[in-house]
Amino acid sequence: MKPLRIGLFTDTFLPDQNGIVTSVGLLSDELRALGHHVEVVAPEFPGTLDTRTDVRRVSSISYTFLPTYRLAWPTRRDFEQRYDIVHTHTPLTLGLAGARLARKWKVPHVATYHTHLEAYTHYVPGLTAVQRQTGAVTRLISLVYRNADAVIAPTAGMLDVLYAMKIRNLAVIPTSIDARVLLAAPPIENPWPAGKRRLLSVGRLAREKRFDHVLDTVAELPDTHLVLLGEGPERVHLEAHARRLGIQDRVTFLGVKPWTEIGAYYRLAELFLFASDTETQGLVLQEAELMGVPVVAVGARGTLSSVAHDRSGYLVAPADVNAMIRYARAILADPLLWERLSAGAREFASGTTPAGVAAQVLDVYAAALGLPRNSEANGGAGVTALNLSGPGVLGQNSLVYDQ
Repeated sequence: MKPLRIGLFTDTFLPDQNGIVTSVGLLSDELRALGHHVEVVAPEFPGTLDTRTDVRRVSSISYTFLPTYRLAWPTRRDFEQRYDIVHTHTPLTLGLAGARLARKWKVPHVATYHTHLEAYTHYVPGLTAVQRQTGAVTRLISLVYRNADAVIAPTAGMLDVLYAMKIRNLAVIPTSIDARVLLAAPPIENPWPAGKRRLLSVGRLAREKRFDHVLDTVAELPDTHLVLLGEGPERVHLEAHARRLGIQDRVTFLGVKPWTEIGAYYRLAELFLFASDTETQGLVLQEAELMGVPVVAVGARGTLSSVAHDRSGYLVAPADVNAMIRYARAILADPLLWERLSAGAREFASGTTPAGVAAQVLDVYAAALGLPRNSEANGGAGVTALNLSGPGVLGQNSLVYDQ
């Protein structure tokens, strides 16, 4: 395939830290390493100096209801550069701008469905009630993705959502993690008190992540201490919840840590807890598993493909705190079980690499451009995307948990 000019449009990027940022950054790195010209089109962050050379910043404004979030406010001058293909990663202002430019330039538009946005309507006052009564958010999102030439879902667990919106031209391509960065993390001062079992959870402290259920679990594990990495609008509520449970001395809120340091926390942890039921994939689960940390997580949508039940950890039903407690106790009480799950976690999570993901994405680009797939051009070598054309197709990792 000849070198392409590729625009990756995202409404969230560095200095934010989340799954979309990780996905876009790794994809850009791998595509550029293969000789393609890539620009990450993202909102500007006043006072932030970019260390990456592939970022094109677009003027933005602050968002009242999420003060740390920047809402892109693009102008025509922001898009003088033309791309061979537009790949949008969010359906907000920059995603919509990318889709519009693809139509204007008559180039393919590929979209990745990273976020189940219907679960985030509470960030706009009144929108949850509107969505419940009219389904307006779902209809608007479906219009954006239905008009794309190809839609990438990170896990098979999201296919039913996309098929319900009558979206076709689907490919399932998981987002990967760069294990080298995790493994190379420098040593840190141990945040866990001596003599306590070391629990870890990572993510944005937001309502939909259900960290309250993680705290409820910790309350029933008296010899443990939880370290929480992340920041968000629910932090004050979660700190108050910990006090109500009487575990404020057994929970440490560490805030956001640099990506280059995260691996050190996984390295020290014994067990990873995760209670979100809105994930399209749940990259923090893959991070923990890559570092050999067994996980106990809610099995719903994207997390169904992110945990191998009884191999890398255990899946529980949404809101089933009792099951989380039961599995956590079992893992911490049995060294042989912990060793088996730790080894299984490393093996399970190592199956997806950034280079393999980039190869699959290039196959999707080639199909949208009407070119031979990258794998075909190399005599069948390489990794191809899983192209699906009908409803009801699920991945091999269907949900397994105790009812």
